[in-house]
Amino acid sequence: MRMAMVGRSRSTAHWLAAAGLASLLASTLLAGCATQASQQQASTIDMVTPSDEPENRKRARIRLELATGYFQEGKTEVALDELKQVIAADPTLGDAYNLRGLVYMRLGDNREAEESFRRAIAINPRDANAHHNYGWLQCQLGRYPESYRSFDQAMANPLYPDKAKSLMTLGLCQARGGLRPEAERSLTRAYELDAGNPIVGYNLARLLYQRGDYERAQFYIRRLNNSELANAETLWLGIKVENRMNDAEAMAQLSDQLRKRYPQSRERQSLDRKAFDE
Repeated sequence: MRMAMVGRSRSTAHWLAAAGLASLLASTLLAGCATQASQQQASTIDMVTPSDEPENRKRARIRLELATGYFQEGKTEVALDELKQVIAADPTLGDAYNLRGLVYMRLGDNREAEESFRRAIAINPRDANAHHNYGWLQCQLGRYPESYRSFDQAMANPLYPDKAKSLMTLGLCQARGGLRPEAERSLTRAYELDAGNPIVGYNLARLLYQRGDYERAQFYIRRLNNSELANAETLWLGIKVENRMNDAEAMAQLSDQLRKRYPQSRERQSLDRKAFDE
C-alpha cells in the first residue's frame, strides 16, 4: 500500500525557512509518507500472494485502500472511520496503524499519533515509513535527538526507497534543533538524491547564505529560480545572494520578477525597503 507523493506545483506558496516549518511542509510530508511495511516485511520471507492471505486480512487491505484514498482527498475523519474498521478486521496490520498516525497528526492529536506509530513499529520494527513518520512527529514536538534517531532507523533499511525524503526532513529538523553543520550535510545528501526538490534546494541555499558561503548559495538558488517553481520567497533569497555577490544585473532581473509577479508580497515590501540583511 503506497500513498502518492504530492505534486510540486507552481501554486505552492512557500518553500519554507528551516527554522520555521509551516503547513506546506507538513502536508507534503504527511501526504507523501508511503506505508510500505508489508513490502519490506515480504523481503525477508516468501512472497505473500492473495491466495495465501486469510479473509480477514483481505477485507482489511480493501478497507485500508479506501482509507488511504480518503486521506489523500483530505477526508480525514472519513479515513479514520475506515481505519477503525480495518483494525477491527485485522489488528495485526501495521500499515493501518502507520496511516492512523498520519491521520491523527493531521487532526492535531499528537498523543494518539504517537501511540499509532509505536504500534506500527512494534508490529514491524523494519517499517522505514513508520520510523520516518514518527521522526517527523518527534521533530514537531521539539524532541530533536529522538527524531534524528528515528530518521536514521528509517534509512538503515536497505530496501527503503525514500531516503531523499528522510534526509530532507532530518536536515530541516537538525536546522530547527540548532545543528546547522549537520543540517547542511543532510540537505546536501538529499540534494544529491533529489536535485529537483525545491524544499531541499531552498533550505540548503538559505543555510549556505546564513554562514556566508554565497557562491554555493548562488548555485542552488539560481537553479531553483530558473525553474517554474520559483516564488516570492526564493526570488527574495536570490536577490540577497546576488547582492552579496555584487551581481547587479542578476539582482535587477530577480527584483523585476518579484515586483511583477508578487506585488503584494512581504518580500516585495522588504525589497522596497532594501532590507537585505533582515
